[in-house]
Amino acid sequence: MISKVKQVAVLVAGGLALGACTLGGADTAAPAKKPPAPDYQAASTAPPPASKGLQAICYTDADLAIVRARMLQQELVVATLQCQNPNGTRAFDSLYGNFVNKFSADLSNNARSLTDVSRRKRFNVDVLVTEFSNRMAQRAPVDKEFCSRSLRALEWSLDPKVKTLSDAPPPYDLGPEMNIHPCPAK
Repeated sequence: MISKVKQVAVLVAGGLALGACTLGGADTAAPAKKPPAPDYQAASTAPPPASKGLQAICYTDADLAIVRARMLQQELVVATLQCQNPNGTRAFDSLYGNFVNKFSADLSNNARSLTDVSRRKRFNVDVLVTEFSNRMAQRAPVDKEFCSRSLRALEWSLDPKVKTLSDAPPPYDLGPEMNIHPCPAK
């Protein structure tokens, strides 16, 4: 099993590699400011799952909160690497640093919790995190609000009203397109 330090190193290296890719077409300049609010999440375009058999593969609210917290972190990493100031520097470096400082305990707890969920749901954490990053990076060239949406996510997560990672939704809910669905109400 790979140690947590090695996992983080692999994720950072992958993120830097993603940041070096020029996907062309999209303007990833720093966006205009909007007030912090949790209204930035893009709607999912994935079709809803068939209810037959969903109970066997669905995620509880607690498990979804764990997965979405990691989704938020990975999406913010990618945005930090992609969004630039007019002079080419990263626009969100300091904000992302503040995010990590504010939620360092939550991020550590989330890593342990995600490992527990992965054992129960039988998925590889590294594969899941890489998929979050790849899917987020694919949105940069096609979503004209990519950077502004990500900035709003960072600003909302840093707002004093936000106490835990679960209080801030990820900019994109990648769950439905990755077959991560909530369990139906009983």
